[in-house]
Amino acid sequence: MKRLDLIFSERELDAVLKSLERAEVPGYTVMKHVTGRGPERIVSEDMEFTGLGANAHVIVFCEESILKRIKEQIQPTLNYYGGVAYTSEANSLF
Repeated sequence: MKRLDLIFSERELDAVLKSLERAEVPGYTVMKHVTGRGPERIVSEDMEFTGLGANAHVIVFCEESILKRIKEQIQPTLNYYGGVAYTSEANSLF
């Protein structure tokens, strides 16, 4: 099982979710208003309060065979709007 983490501007959430739906992902988790520090800027407390500069974090758990389909659908979206995508191994605890 694989875990896919997508982090991108919260403004682009609908576009990213549409890309995932086209890839027929089995499901996903969305966390809105994610803030932090990236290589190009620091998010201040004012940005956290107003939501300006906030990101969304989407997590997908799927079989490796689905990742190619996800990449084909999500890459143009992230290339256009910006964002990052990372995969890792995921093992069920139970």
